Amino acid sequence: MQIEPLDPQPTEPQVERYRTLAAEHAVGVGVVCSRYRGKDHAITVTAFADVSYDPPTMLVCLYDMGRMCEAVESTGSWTLSLLNARQRSVANWLASPGNPVEGLLDSVPFHRTERTGTPVIDGCLSWFELDTVSTHTAATHLVVIGRVTAMGRGSGAHATDRPLIHVAREYKTLG
Repeated sequence: MQIEPLDPQPTEPQVERYRTLAAEHAVGVGVVCSRYRGKDHAITVTAFADVSYDPPTMLVCLYDMGRMCEAVESTGSWTLSLLNARQRSVANWLASPGNPVEGLLDSVPFHRTERTGTPVIDGCLSWFELDTVSTHTAATHLVVIGRVTAMGRGSGAHATDRPLIHVAREYKTLG
């Protein structure tokens, strides 16, 4: 076993080594959406998890300096759409830095939730509408914990669809 201690203030090579090691873990790919000041905000995420089944609770990690973080914090409600293997282009588009707010979802098929009108990505494996119950700052990110208020399978999705995953800094599919 090779031990690599980190400095209290990690150096750039140590940060890069951390990124490399952490990227070896396969994770699902989702999209967080929020409707803020009359505009749709959306971003690709790979740091999310179900926290509890009773009551249904999930968390997502958002870059603290991004506009998505402001939108989710300000509205208190958001959606998480878990992408299928055919939605790589959606993941790429919504992960691109500097995307415009105006027309962000013009090329992405979606529908709105009944309660808040927040976007849900069509064809996703599953989706969840959440109300924020707490937030926690962790380094450069905000951990947002939300209670699920609605959920479903994406329109056009099937139980046999495969998830889009992120591993080794790339989007991949299972099988």
